[in-house]
Amino acid sequence: MKAPYKRLIQAMLLALAAHPMSACAPADPDPSSNAPLYTESRMVPQGEDDITAGRKNAITRAVEKCSPAIVGINVTEIREQVYGNPYGGIDPFWEQFFGPREYRERYKVHGVGSGFLISADGYILTNDHVAGNASKVVVTMTDGKKYDAKIIGTDPVSDVALLKIDADDLPYLTLSNSDDVMVGEWSIAFGNPFGLFDNNAKPTVTVGVVSNIGVNFTQPDERGEERVYKGMLQTDAAISSGNSGGPLVNANGDVIGVNTVIYSTAQSSRGAGSIGIGFSIPINRVKKIVDRLQDEGAIDRDFWTGMRLAPVDDEVAQYYNLKRTDGILVTRVAGDSPADKAGIEPGDVIVAIDGRPVLRTEDVNVAILDGEVGQSMKVTIERAGQTKDIKLTLTKRPRSRGDRR
Repeated sequence: MKAPYKRLIQAMLLALAAHPMSACAPADPDPSSNAPLYTESRMVPQGEDDITAGRKNAITRAVEKCSPAIVGINVTEIREQVYGNPYGGIDPFWEQFFGPREYRERYKVHGVGSGFLISADGYILTNDHVAGNASKVVVTMTDGKKYDAKIIGTDPVSDVALLKIDADDLPYLTLSNSDDVMVGEWSIAFGNPFGLFDNNAKPTVTVGVVSNIGVNFTQPDERGEERVYKGMLQTDAAISSGNSGGPLVNANGDVIGVNTVIYSTAQSSRGAGSIGIGFSIPINRVKKIVDRLQDEGAIDRDFWTGMRLAPVDDEVAQYYNLKRTDGILVTRVAGDSPADKAGIEPGDVIVAIDGRPVLRTEDVNVAILDGEVGQSMKVTIERAGQTKDIKLTLTKRPRSRGDRR
């Protein structure tokens, strides 16, 4: 082959390699009356160097795509403080001078948070701890417009709240499939840290990676009830006070989680700052909650089991003559309780719930406290060296019972 032709063919091959043909995306499904409130995403292939190819890259495109659908949330909450009077309640004669044994004072608390639109007609996702107890919710859009929002439904246990504003043709975000999230992929957090959204009606953007997936833990709320954070996504994208309720998105600009919890050693009068350990509720869990809130407004979690539990360590194992130090020991079962009716006995060791191993008290809390009235679960126990599966049904808690476990 002559040299000029050889060089021409080589140049053509190099050009083809530099510009591969892209796959065609599948067509949108036909609209259905049973379609969910939100829009789910499709996988969009990205070039390997798409993040670093230039100043305008996948990150900047995602920010441009998502920013108009982020909202700042300002809430007003009415709280009640109970004050005791050591001189009250002794005798009606003295109460006329010193007042009753206790009295209550109501006061307003103002707070800020984040949220994002998931439909063109004004549905907004945020956290329960942002807006769940609010008496007034004001939503600020990126164009500066403010709307009074209605709480459609809220679930304190999963920490998810659904709001609605009266508006149409609004920008909204697409919800991804959080089961496909990969550790190490890019993550972008949007929100309203420390109320900065109020300065120019624009969200703050921070970028990091997904640090971990499937993290389970519980955390008490302001009323002392446990919130259940299940399958959480961990990220090192900076999340601070006020970011709660904002979206965590991938490099395609699709929502993979709702920013909710941070671990922080940095505190100020305005809240906690980021040290690179933040957690988001996976969006697949949020979708299930949203569907329930839209239909029912709440999830009935006012149940009980009647069990008292204790972790198993070497001393407990020796005292109860147990052959294992993992699992959780049942120390007491209330009479006529769901646990009693199911056949669970004191001295049983819970080793799994619904097939998931139980190694610590937190595993039981995550599994049971995330339940609802009427739900049944398979509790695997070990008794006298034998393993047994027991069906436990969570039933409505009697008024006299205060323990959900």
